[in-house]
Amino acid sequence: MNAIMTKIKVAIAGLGNCASSLIQGIYFYSNKTKEVPGLLHNKIGSYYPKNIEIVAAFDIDERKVGLDVSKAIFAKPNNTPIFYKNIPNIGVKVMRAPTLDGYSSHMTDYDESIRFLESKERNVDVEKILRIAKPDILINYLPVGSQKATEYYVNCCLNAGVSFINAIPVFICSKKEYIDKFKEKNLVCIGDDIKSQIGSTIVHRVLANLFKERGAKIINTYQLNVGGNTDFLNMLDRKRLKSKKISKTEAVKSELPKYVENSVHIGPSDYIPFLNDNKIAYIKIDGVGFGGLPIVIDLKLSVIDSPNSAGIMIDVIRCAKLAIDRGIFGYLEEISSYGFKHPLKQTNDYLAKKKLNAFIKG
Repeated sequence: MNAIMTKIKVAIAGLGNCASSLIQGIYFYSNKTKEVPGLLHNKIGSYYPKNIEIVAAFDIDERKVGLDVSKAIFAKPNNTPIFYKNIPNIGVKVMRAPTLDGYSSHMTDYDESIRFLESKERNVDVEKILRIAKPDILINYLPVGSQKATEYYVNCCLNAGVSFINAIPVFICSKKEYIDKFKEKNLVCIGDDIKSQIGSTIVHRVLANLFKERGAKIINTYQLNVGGNTDFLNMLDRKRLKSKKISKTEAVKSELPKYVENSVHIGPSDYIPFLNDNKIAYIKIDGVGFGGLPIVIDLKLSVIDSPNSAGIMIDVIRCAKLAIDRGIFGYLEEISSYGFKHPLKQTNDYLAKKKLNAFIKG
């Protein structure tokens, strides 16, 4: 590894709550050199969180476009908690990206303070900006259902020589056609659909696996999620939910026996504005144990949604750069299986963590 290359240059598409939490987290952990709560790995290779540098950012909201990233991440409609507010001027302005399908028309029915507000600025040429900024990686944080917009950024990355991390449930890095394209260009592709640190998907998977490991039988199970951020508002348009439901359902079903596959319901349920970035998940598992007697798990999980995935993303970014340093390109199975709901192949969480740590050690 080239020890001189200490920075990991990152571009971000979508300066919403997740981007805000990620950038706050980079600074929150910047002066910490020992293991601290919130990160699985404080150091990966030679990289600490402080080595991540934002070099380009794209959004469509007029309250963010033109602002320095350090200010834009706190602009409306973002509503995630501010846990690190003293972020210095980064020196990177948010560029006006093409909207494409990144904005659902139903949002116009809601107050401007809680929805996106499209900028009247002219769209930039994203590929041109990427060629100038030269990021190692672009993170896709667009709204759920942004198929065309995601494909636009993918093509810009392929043409500009930028690796790609797909945090949303639009299937890119779990498709062979895209994997092959990134590998041919000597680029990394990781995804799809970021897992949270302790989120509804990982909790549901662990509980489902527990039944299997302890000799009990699951009869049926469901998971309902509500929240008050723009992600949940966006998902009120059910047409945008197809890939999200597939991603979350497949992640849980992979830990379930085949006989219960038709008795599973998983998905977003409703938007509750006053919850802000608090996400509440209701998980129920009906099963039977010894003697055919019932076992029921009825669980409520409450988390701050966006920071819950930021720690995973900080690890994913550094692992991606580690792969680039080592000359490993294309789809990264170890990172995708650990950090994402819809990898190319579902892997048990214990095994995924073991493989990730082995990858880091080289």
